[in-house]
Amino acid sequence: MTIKPKHPAEKLKALGFSGSYHPDDIVFLLKKLHLKPLSNEEKERLIQSGEKHYSQMISSEKAPSPEHLSLYRQALAKGAERFARETQQLANALIAKINEPVVLVSLVRAGVPLGICLKRAIQEQGRECHHYGISIIRDRGIDKAALEAIIQTHGASGIVFVDGWTGKGAISRELNCQILPDSRFTLSSDNMAPLVTLADVAGCAWLAASGDDWLIPSGILGSVISGLISRSILQEDIPVADALDDCFNPANWHGCIAYNHLSDHDLSGEFVDHIDQIRKTLVKQAKASWTEEQRNQQHARVMSVIQDIKINRHITNDNRIKTGIAEATRAVLRRVPDCILLQEAEATDTVLLRHLAQQTDTPVVVVGDAIAPYHAITIIKKLGK
Repeated sequence: MTIKPKHPAEKLKALGFSGSYHPDDIVFLLKKLHLKPLSNEEKERLIQSGEKHYSQMISSEKAPSPEHLSLYRQALAKGAERFARETQQLANALIAKINEPVVLVSLVRAGVPLGICLKRAIQEQGRECHHYGISIIRDRGIDKAALEAIIQTHGASGIVFVDGWTGKGAISRELNCQILPDSRFTLSSDNMAPLVTLADVAGCAWLAASGDDWLIPSGILGSVISGLISRSILQEDIPVADALDDCFNPANWHGCIAYNHLSDHDLSGEFVDHIDQIRKTLVKQAKASWTEEQRNQQHARVMSVIQDIKINRHITNDNRIKTGIAEATRAVLRRVPDCILLQEAEATDTVLLRHLAQQTDTPVVVVGDAIAPYHAITIIKKLGK
């Protein structure tokens, strides 16, 4: 009897894990850590004092409140069809652009739900597709060891990176710095790594469905819609040479915490299954088209908005400005907010954000088109002098 050889991807699948997702949907290349959580206030103090980088710490994550969950359900009812439609459009574009097996590398955590939906859409059209989740951290870069393990397994020419949205473009700049010098990434352009997003609000993605700041349902929950894992953690720098020498050793990968205590509240599989079911009912979709002109115009607008906020509010650190509905919402949950800027007072897409503002006594300021194309921005409170 002839034994069929295992696909090289089976090795990575055995080393990684899938969280609460189906094992065929994703392989997380992260090491599981145990880390004592800090309060938002203590974490903020350590970040702003420079004593620790944000990636070295984590806050505790609780189950969403009934109110939060109800508002998520409202967002899902409103936005699921758009998520499904734009997923198909992105999948069609990727199939047209890439002639070989597509290797989706989702940036943990926001890229993961989209990555799973994209994988299913691509495979449905008979194309080979693989999907991994790896870490990228502002000021620290992408997990080079985990990425190298993917390259050694599949090559680099079919790799695209997946994120849910762009805010100010910090992650895309991080990605560009580390991917563009590597000639193995043939999909990269002269100034852009192959980054795919649903919403490129910052105007810095290689491929996007739009530049709209809209209420992406998966963007307003944490681990319970991301496979029950935390955002990525890098407690201390891993020597790059050692990591690349043994890229298949999980000890050399960035880490995360498994939030198994939230398993009763997990919506991860339910969400991607729901999007998938809707997508299959839609009429044939066109390819997503995000032109260089659209991207450049969008980028110029958001850079002007951020610069105006820095001047008017005397902000010297861009990291205190959390742009877009999803990031503004996450900042209220995970950081110490100073205020929230809204484009409109009663927009349905900011209902949850306004609810959280009430719960945390965070001031809300309606500023109109001054922050367009963003619908919401959270300003982090400056601590100390």
